[in-house]
Amino acid sequence: MTPPLPAESTIAGALRDAASGGVDRLDAHMLLLHALGRTPHDRAWLLAHDADPLDAQTQARFEAALHRRLQGEPLAYITGHQEFYGLDLQVDARVLCPRADTETLVDWALQLLPPAAQVVDLGTGSGAIALALQHQRSDAQVHARDSSADTLEVAQANARRLGLNVVFSQGAWLQGLNGPWDAIVANPPYIAAADPHLAALVHEPLQALASGNDGLDDLRTIIVQAATRLKPGGWLLLEHGYDQADAVCALLRNASFVDVQSRQDLAGIARCSGGRWLG
Repeated sequence: MTPPLPAESTIAGALRDAASGGVDRLDAHMLLLHALGRTPHDRAWLLAHDADPLDAQTQARFEAALHRRLQGEPLAYITGHQEFYGLDLQVDARVLCPRADTETLVDWALQLLPPAAQVVDLGTGSGAIALALQHQRSDAQVHARDSSADTLEVAQANARRLGLNVVFSQGAWLQGLNGPWDAIVANPPYIAAADPHLAALVHEPLQALASGNDGLDDLRTIIVQAATRLKPGGWLLLEHGYDQADAVCALLRNASFVDVQSRQDLAGIARCSGGRWLG
């Protein structure tokens, strides 16, 4: 339970109280900036104004945010924002919070996309991957798809706010999307349905996390569908779990993809795997 803030508190005092209540220092800084209506890049401002008093309304907003964080709610859901590939994305509980590990998938796709590429992002969520690709490659034709209408509302709002001309559609993976595509990218659900870690992810949408008994059901579906929807030489790039690279590479080879390989995230974990379709 979050201890109440003093009746009169300074910025420094509020942060000390948050630390004594068990809130991570960086999280406390981000939550206080949010309560103050300042941007996440204003941490230096907090240090320069540590003796400034907090009014009662700001204290109340900060205390409420601390309580939510201590209950395990992701920081991005509380602030409503998450940075991804240099883009400020608005997020809420309808979508997964974009994670830095997924930037590995964007990096790889950008290395492979030909000029004026046609690329589709499956299970787009907040639109993070599709919007990052469109932002980096204005010549590309980027399509983003998700099965959830609520999720697409979040992604489309991000595209409008950022002024990025991504095409969106609702549907199950590649069903109804014939292409052909230069690249198909996806960060699908990949956690096994019985994985005990799911119990801690109560704030995020379950349908975006779990995928069958071994976590590979959606990956299998995408691999099978992609084989008939890629241009000759086109690439299928997939994010997956920390221990699934070998299994995903085997699925790709069994589906006749070539040049099958994996890419590591910043922690050195094989986070993405993909292959090229010869046609």
